[in-house]
Amino acid sequence: MMADSAQTEIQQRLSLYQVFLKLYEHHSSLLDEILQLENVYQPSLGRVNLWYVNGVVDTAAVYLITNLCEKETQSLRQPQQIWTIGRDRSSGIRIADSYLSRRHAAIQFIDAQGFYLVDFNSTNGSFVNGERAYQPFKLKDGDRIKLGSITFNFFINHTHRILPTVAMELLMQLVPRIGDNSAPKSTYPHNRQKSLSEDSDDTLTIVKNSDLYEKLEHWYNALNAKQKSEILDRFFSKQTPYNPK
Repeated sequence: MMADSAQTEIQQRLSLYQVFLKLYEHHSSLLDEILQLENVYQPSLGRVNLWYVNGVVDTAAVYLITNLCEKETQSLRQPQQIWTIGRDRSSGIRIADSYLSRRHAAIQFIDAQGFYLVDFNSTNGSFVNGERAYQPFKLKDGDRIKLGSITFNFFINHTHRILPTVAMELLMQLVPRIGDNSAPKSTYPHNRQKSLSEDSDDTLTIVKNSDLYEKLEHWYNALNAKQKSEILDRFFSKQTPYNPK
């Protein structure tokens, strides 16, 4: 009875193992993601590294931005628009992964077509969204790429926008403020009222002696006539009439 139970348990485990092998063979990237998500909830196993490669198509150049190189974000420009990946030191994107071939794969950009992932007949293959890339594989924004034991996302940037200028009231908040200790303390008695002209002169002197004046002057000179006129209109529209008592 006990021997039959043990034999049944062995068969069940063997069947489960075979299912796991088939699942890993066809959906290896999915299992890697599941294991990475599990590690998020186990601090002792370390944090999950979110690797990425971003292909940028600019009017002046085409280049990659990635954090796969030396664990820091870098901008990679290549005159032939071919970025090789592998363990070899000559690789454009060198990754010290024992599951990678010395010359594993490359990301290539072709004008008027886009980015492609090209596998160099690597031992462990290259995969895009779980599908093995036997031939050059055209990449699209958000693709999940697996090379060796490294999995990363691929993004493409084709467009850019020029944002409107920041409003004056917000811009003034972004300029570093003058510290409390940077302005000279007043030597006037507390019971003496300073005139409006004296206040204005003192304030102007303090501002001119600070870095703020130089930054504002440089910023103001960079504006065109229309922008300067707009700023002055806003300024005077917020002023309240002076009413001496």
